[in-house]
Amino acid sequence: MTPEANKRIFLIATVILILDQLTKEIVVRTLRYGGERVMIEDFFRFVHWGNTGAAWSLFRDNNVALLIVAIVAVVVLFLLRRHFGAETRLGQIALGLMFGGIIGNVIDRMRHDHVVDFIYFYVQRHSGKEIGFPAFNVADSAICVGVGLLFILSWQVESDAAKSLPSDPVES
Repeated sequence: MTPEANKRIFLIATVILILDQLTKEIVVRTLRYGGERVMIEDFFRFVHWGNTGAAWSLFRDNNVALLIVAIVAVVVLFLLRRHFGAETRLGQIALGLMFGGIIGNVIDRMRHDHVVDFIYFYVQRHSGKEIGFPAFNVADSAICVGVGLLFILSWQVESDAAKSLPSDPVES
């Protein structure tokens, strides 16, 4: 790992962490807990919801356990970052996004006893029933994009490895 790679990961993580915490602080100060502000009718609202679970509220009410898992994940990712493409720019971006996002949600779990979610997309059905994508935040987005980039990186590595293998001669 070069010092430049580590700096790039740290810089991206710091930017994500600041953006995440800043946006959550704005939500906490401007919307009461459980409050909502419609931005685009029948499509998008800012909300102030808490999530004591993981993505899509899986493992709800396990804030402490998920806090421990997140801290372990950050440590393991950091120690094994060279196995996740940290020598490439794409890997550095992915790891920076993931570190910043995970740490942002860790701070929420310690500070609020839940993760602050505030971005909510939904549609109103003709029956009046609302269907929505689970609320999320900047940290959640960064983690998802980071994981997606790691998948792309792994496919690139596999494709490059396959191209470098000698081809088998065809038997007649």
